Amino acid sequence: MKFKHAIIAVSASAVVLVSCTKDPNSPGYEYMPDMYRSGAVEAYVDYEKDSISARIPAAGTIAYHADSFMAAVNMPYTLRALEDYELSNNVKNPVPYSEAVIKSGEKLYKKYCLHCHGEKGDGQGPIAVAGKISGVPAYNGTIKDLSEGKMFHSITHGKGVMGSHAAQMNKLERWEVIHYILALRNGGTSPYAQPAVTDSASTVTTTATTNGQ
Repeated sequence: MKFKHAIIAVSASAVVLVSCTKDPNSPGYEYMPDMYRSGAVEAYVDYEKDSISARIPAAGTIAYHADSFMAAVNMPYTLRALEDYELSNNVKNPVPYSEAVIKSGEKLYKKYCLHCHGEKGDGQGPIAVAGKISGVPAYNGTIKDLSEGKMFHSITHGKGVMGSHAAQMNKLERWEVIHYILALRNGGTSPYAQPAVTDSASTVTTTATTNGQ
């Protein structure tokens, strides 16, 4: 009997100790928490079969952006790879020209394009020069008249020996790199760049002063 009472006393003491905590909001120690508290799944990290973290968005899903410009840039690109190549000729670059865009496009070009297309866009990148790939066109050669839309289509779906780069660059980045390609094709200056404005009155005054008038 004494042994039974001792067990009861020890059990009661254990319950009291377990329930004691300094945090008034804590329930104390939890017994088998996995039975009622689900484990957190970190998105795109816990790659398990049929895991909700690894599911891709539903077809036609559009990324939400409060900024109307980014919303327009990220609208779905619905033209098909081969069937709609010619239709892509009518697609226009929604990203306006700026020096910041050119600099961003340059970084992207050096990261994803230079190894084949070359630093100057002449098709003489390290991989092409090494003979690992052939037929890389020069921007001022066979594709000197390629439209922005066809460039975007080719980067998105791939063209010839070039695979799709849609997984490497989002839509905004693809348009930025196209801005830089246009600059390379135009001798290093973007066709969208505004020419420097000369103040004619200032020029006349300077000339007159120089001539001693």
